[in-house]
Amino acid sequence: MDASVVLDPVDLHLLRLLQNDARTTYRDLAARVGVAPSTCLDRVARLRRSGVILGHQLRLDPSKLGRGLQALLSVQVRPHRRELVGPFVERVRGLPEARTVFHLTGPDDYLVHVAVADMADLQRLVLDEFTSRREVARVETRLIFQQWECGPLLPPSHAES
Repeated sequence: MDASVVLDPVDLHLLRLLQNDARTTYRDLAARVGVAPSTCLDRVARLRRSGVILGHQLRLDPSKLGRGLQALLSVQVRPHRRELVGPFVERVRGLPEARTVFHLTGPDDYLVHVAVADMADLQRLVLDEFTSRREVARVETRLIFQQWECGPLLPPSHAES
């Protein structure tokens, strides 16, 4: 388990602002937090080095890219051994349809979020990329009708309201 990083109120304020708009300039961040731009730059760099900030991502709409059908695949791997975990996960992560992979406890070993063009594409993916693999014992598919984004990890402080 990763160790927590100690964050002071300035760090938390920076994170709250950045998680809602990662394109905010250091000058604007510094002004809103009340520190010098160089201090702001140093703090954000430290938050990156310590692994608190993992990166910046551009979110795309799968349906606008011809992948209007999304599903969750519950995958059971047998035998469920350490030497299969790494190669299996890397194989799934390499699939252009894969959005997220979770390694789980319970009866299913993995939950894979996928985005595909249509039902035929989903069937091809399940048959060719999952059930054809020797270690995959079972795949259960659940279609996603709709999804909603949840709130930020760090809720806004009262001072930002």
